[in-house]
Amino acid sequence: MDVSARGLRAFRSRPASRRQRSDLVTLAHIKEQSRLGLGSYGRPRMTEELKEIGLNVGHRRVGRLMRQNGISVVRTRKHKATTDSNHKFNISPNLLDRNFSADQPNQKWAGDITYIWTREGWLYLAVILDLHSRRVIGWAVSNRMKRDLAIRVLTMAIAFRTPPKGCIHHTDRGSQYCSHDYQKILRQHGFKVSMSGKGNCYDCEYGIAA
Repeated sequence: MDVSARGLRAFRSRPASRRQRSDLVTLAHIKEQSRLGLGSYGRPRMTEELKEIGLNVGHRRVGRLMRQNGISVVRTRKHKATTDSNHKFNISPNLLDRNFSADQPNQKWAGDITYIWTREGWLYLAVILDLHSRRVIGWAVSNRMKRDLAIRVLTMAIAFRTPPKGCIHHTDRGSQYCSHDYQKILRQHGFKVSMSGKGNCYDCEYGIAA
């Protein structure tokens, strides 16, 4: 290859450049965001996610790193997870215990997130129901399943109903609902927090679908 032994040793011992070190940091974040997004992020979406966490990157650089490291979109229409229970937030007990009936309004609320496939890709729909009437009292749609989606729904429901203290708020144990920001709003308005059992969809989703 017309390379001297001295030149090869110098190349192998040369410290990484600033650009190479920056690429390594960016790549680590790309891998983490790809894991959190369940492989659903392409180049534009990945760039948006990286900028949201404070990285100043362009879509060409993101595309190059994804291509070089074999990070691609996993496309599927059969199933998409909406509950990320692999987190370190506190988990509340299941106060509802599958009792999805309520004697009066604003006694029991249930929230959940589902997904809808559209021509533009996956859209996430978050709702809160009053279990007395099964009426939707808060809802929001987004192309990202972040805690701000759940917070928007909760804020809408509170503004619409102004629930009394002691209203049970029941959801699964996803990170959106267990986040500090979401739980802070619940405490401020005097909710009793209830969460479904681990890996048991019937503790929450059955009540919403029933």
